[in-house]
Amino acid sequence: MFFLDHAWLVPFIPAVSFVVILLLGKRFPRHGAEVGVAAVGASFVLSCGAVLQWIDRVQKADDSHGVASAIGALGRGIGRLGPEGGEAHVLPVIHQFTWFENAGAKLTVGTQIDGLAVMMMFVVTLISLLVHVYSLEYMRGDRRFTHFFATLSLFTASMLLLVVASNTLQMLVGWELVGVCSFILIGHWWEEKPNSDAALKAFLTTRTGDIGLLTGVIMTYYVAQSATGHGTFNILVVNASAASAKVSHTLLLWTALALLLAIIGKSGQFPLHTWLPDAMAGPTPVSALIHAATMVVAGVYLGARLYPIFWYGLSIGTPGHGGSTRWR
Repeated sequence: MFFLDHAWLVPFIPAVSFVVILLLGKRFPRHGAEVGVAAVGASFVLSCGAVLQWIDRVQKADDSHGVASAIGALGRGIGRLGPEGGEAHVLPVIHQFTWFENAGAKLTVGTQIDGLAVMMMFVVTLISLLVHVYSLEYMRGDRRFTHFFATLSLFTASMLLLVVASNTLQMLVGWELVGVCSFILIGHWWEEKPNSDAALKAFLTTRTGDIGLLTGVIMTYYVAQSATGHGTFNILVVNASAASAKVSHTLLLWTALALLLAIIGKSGQFPLHTWLPDAMAGPTPVSALIHAATMVVAGVYLGARLYPIFWYGLSIGTPGHGGSTRWR
């Protein structure tokens, strides 16, 4: 299971590419573009390997094969939840280490790889690779060609960090880095005032939604604390805690609403949708491909990754909190 065990390399390689291009890009024959393309290409290959290994992992657990089983595997591994607690249908591959401890509270950093993560890793790296290749000619001769490819690499690394995060605090870091890269890329030609205005509008509008994310992430800590007695940002624990009858439905409701505000902002939904048309001020590879196929999907991914919060907090399909429900 090399690819699943080393999934941390998928966001790490583009992050290293960002540093290399930023510091040494102008010394390369293609001014750093070749470094960005190679890095994203390597991440794409690793993602393909992770997809294949995850499908094999699920098929062995279910003793099933075929195209339908393979496609279904990409949505598996989130788990099953009910009033009795959480039980993963196919256990995710988790690697993490302790960042720091304070007053008994332990904060970990790591990766959580399951069907949802490998599917998103594949989509993000594929789209990003296509964008990088397309940009080679589209941005040829641009006055900030090297800077553009450095930011593209950071954009890709940030989105992948969000995808593989094992806790909500890591997701917050990836989420905000994506927003910063979006601001930089939309305002790439900042000398023209409409472009700089569009970048500021996108940044401030999405930051309004991010107030909800910051609030929601803090609340996930207390959701876990209410259920287990120990606060944590760990996604598996938070999702399992959402199904616990020990957690106040009011807390879950406000957590779900706060996270929903973040999704509305990032995904360009009403009433925080006004930034998305202005994103066209950036270069076409950014506005037409990155924002449409990657950044906006971050909101959808957040909803999927923390779906139990929404399921129980908003009482979706249940008469109330604590109903016996399976989720995947």
